[in-house]
Amino acid sequence: MPRIAVFTKNRTNPAYAAARLGADRTAARFGATTSHYVPEKPDNVDEQIALIQRAIAEKPDAAVFVPVDITAVNGAILQFDAASIPLFNIITRTTAGRRVTFVGSDDRALAADIARYTFERLRGEGTIIVVEGTPASATSVDRLAGFRDALDAHPDIKVRCQIRGDYLRDAAREAFRAVRAQWPGVDAVLCANDHMALGVLDALAAEPNRGAPPLVAGVNAIPEAVAAIAAGRMLATANFDAMAMSEIATEAAVRHLRGEAVPPEIVLPVQVVEATNCEAWRAPFDARPSPDWNSVVKRAAAAR
Repeated sequence: MPRIAVFTKNRTNPAYAAARLGADRTAARFGATTSHYVPEKPDNVDEQIALIQRAIAEKPDAAVFVPVDITAVNGAILQFDAASIPLFNIITRTTAGRRVTFVGSDDRALAADIARYTFERLRGEGTIIVVEGTPASATSVDRLAGFRDALDAHPDIKVRCQIRGDYLRDAAREAFRAVRAQWPGVDAVLCANDHMALGVLDALAAEPNRGAPPLVAGVNAIPEAVAAIAAGRMLATANFDAMAMSEIATEAAVRHLRGEAVPPEIVLPVQVVEATNCEAWRAPFDARPSPDWNSVVKRAAAAR
């Protein structure tokens, strides 16, 4: 029975809870087992390094892994190579060591897509606030670049300020509250994930009689954000699917351990989720269908 070590960044972001669920249900389908290694302090470098060392001592057959930092855990990642544990990288690309497969999405492109959708709703002019994630996270860096790409094409959209939400709902809520008095008239808020977008919505809900609220957009298509879109409280999100990424990587690990060839890279397509199409994403994570391996591999081959 294959034993797979699964590394996610925190227990606060619903997308990573979905990634753990995806690994578990795929492993169960293939007769494998999973062990989860998650820092108690969100995205903590020292904890992830210690968790890597602990996992290696427990000798798993493979690892499904997302780094908490772009480079700070590189030395520990090399220990997977030294222990001959094949690595299946998800969400954020590793920058050290060997990996069998990377499974993710184009963060820059998806951020540009959600920004363009928002700017179209503003008819190409207005003021916005940008909420970034953890600065050391590659996804936040790429999503900010995507927002800038869209802004470059829309010169009449002005950024009033950029605030840091660390991919956390509470942090984004408090950061937004801190600048709301200074910039009360913004037309939209672009958030690098849905968890932060929900924090902004929390802050807006606490404002009595402030008039029409700004449009709020996020990334990840988590169920609570999709419900907010259906209710008209949130504009849109992008279906960056951490659960599917984890499922595909876990299946790739099992197939690799069986001696099958697996693609070195699988980049999943992303769609803007908004009021007219959000029903397809309203199901809770455990009710969403698993990706079909053959379709995924065929698409990956076509993209190379």
